[in-house]
Amino acid sequence: MKALLIEDNPDLRGMIASYLTASGYVVDSFVTGAEARAALATSTYDILLLDLGLPDCDGLSLVAEMASRAGTPPIIIITARDALASRIAGLHAGADDYLVKPFDLLELQARAHAVLRRPRERHTGILACGDVKLDLLSREGFVGNRAMSLARREASMLEVLLRAEGRTVVRDVLEERLYSFNEPVTPNAIEAVVSRLRRKLELLGARTCIQTKRGIGYRITPDVEPTS
Repeated sequence: MKALLIEDNPDLRGMIASYLTASGYVVDSFVTGAEARAALATSTYDILLLDLGLPDCDGLSLVAEMASRAGTPPIIIITARDALASRIAGLHAGADDYLVKPFDLLELQARAHAVLRRPRERHTGILACGDVKLDLLSREGFVGNRAMSLARREASMLEVLLRAEGRTVVRDVLEERLYSFNEPVTPNAIEAVVSRLRRKLELLGARTCIQTKRGIGYRITPDVEPTS
């Protein structure tokens, strides 16, 4: 999962970004509304965490602007404005949730997970293909009933492929989903993540496999032999 964090307090911004990264998210963090607009124009995000007190614009207007656009991810407002009128205004502007500072990072994570649920995941929080599953909350994989420990990028790779439901995911999309703006991507980075993930699937005897579409990208398919 990829999050866009807009927060002008550097300490809080760093704390939230570090916590979410450790929880399995890829996080792009910025300070201004202009940076938020630029990021949304060039990348795809699963969730937007937005402070209202931004240095270059009114955060509430930014929420309304973004919520009116097709394809905008769920928005959680994170702010010190605790008045009831402010909460109502934020939700009416289009936010999916409103979290008042100070807050516990565990609560932020729980609220993010809640707004990220899709209808088909509402009861289980599980993505699956064939005998392979991913628990979106714990970031743990399974082959049948056998647990599979996954590193952060391995879990993100598996999530992207499972969400594609058998469609090929091109390399550029994988790079964007697995890495933040300030993380360097080496030429063989995606191949290395796929290789490690394939190895873990093979060790647990998975019938589901990751197929390579040469020069294009990867897809996950059930009950077929992998190609390389």
